[in-house]
Amino acid sequence: MSHTPHELAEEFPNFKDQIHLLKLSDPHAVKLFDAYHALNRDIHRAETNVEPTDDFHMAQMRKRRLALKDEIAKILRH
Repeated sequence: MSHTPHELAEEFPNFKDQIHLLKLSDPHAVKLFDAYHALNRDIHRAETNVEPTDDFHMAQMRKRRLALKDEIAKILRH
């Protein structure tokens, strides 16, 4: 466990400006960003034992976060 938040600006440092522009202009991107941030927050809270969870649920959350990150990466590349 890393205990380090995986914020989008940290995950995609070369796309900070594009992320900002998408937040202003693309409702689908905003929905993905919001879902990523909410799930990322839940994972961080579980990793730091603020809201502990079992290993299966943690693995499922991490897989979903990775899938969201992949979707976001596709949007940023286009």
